[in-house]
Amino acid sequence: MDISLAFGGGGSRGAAHIGVIRVLERAGYRIKAVAGTSIGSIVAGLYATGKTADDLEKIFSAVDQSRLYGWPLSEGPGLLGLRGIADLLRPHLGESTFDDLAIPCAVVAVDLHSNREIILQEGRVLDAILGSIAIPGIFPPRDYPPYLLVDGGVLDPVPVRAARALMPNLPVVAVTLMPPLDAPTTPLTLPIPGPIAETIQRLNITQAVRIFADAIEIGQRQMTELRFQLDRPEVIIRPDVMDIGILDNISVPEVARRGEMAALEALKDLRRTTNWSSRLLRRLRS
Repeated sequence: MDISLAFGGGGSRGAAHIGVIRVLERAGYRIKAVAGTSIGSIVAGLYATGKTADDLEKIFSAVDQSRLYGWPLSEGPGLLGLRGIADLLRPHLGESTFDDLAIPCAVVAVDLHSNREIILQEGRVLDAILGSIAIPGIFPPRDYPPYLLVDGGVLDPVPVRAARALMPNLPVVAVTLMPPLDAPTTPLTLPIPGPIAETIQRLNITQAVRIFADAIEIGQRQMTELRFQLDRPEVIIRPDVMDIGILDNISVPEVARRGEMAALEALKDLRRTTNWSSRLLRRLRS
């Protein structure tokens, strides 16, 4: 059965998306389109080049997470830079545009000029991703003319609508990394190595960013549930990653396994939904 996937944002929790892909493919589902917000845009963009779940796990596992981000305030108005992420993605995406991808893909960000959600499907995939992951206050906005982009999770934490627009006749499986509304927030830990780390962590501005990040996550949880009510994905998969901070160092295989477990639990609902969708399509064609 053919499906579309909507990958949600959540920083380091995003390795769970890999496990979801692995289980769905092994269960016989063909992923025909992908949309992503924030870390979900990284997974979507790489997967759309033709990479497998195993390929993605190898790429993520090979990263030196302590060197993933640039020095504080090194690239613009943000505590951290995105140079390390750009260096990670460049060998796999290079100058590729959305037209070069193996399957349709959309990347969701928010434009500070127009104050609205932007669904990116044209231009360089790498630039779109760097805009989609630019968490306000932590990473600098990304210039993507005519837009100035920040993290898509501000308005659309799980891009169901974008995924459905890519393949309107297919069921959308939404993968959210946001904890339930009543779960406590996970404290933000800035991944700053070296002797200045302790000093920076104590700065009032750093503490302020942590509070801001907590507030952003609370808003994203609320926005996730609201968008699910409006956009109505056929199936929702929610890996158990609430204990992981968005910038935490992680074991990629262990977090991917959490995605696998959540996907396995969702297979029954997915089979029910896809069987119904198949019957409906047959009626429409007859």
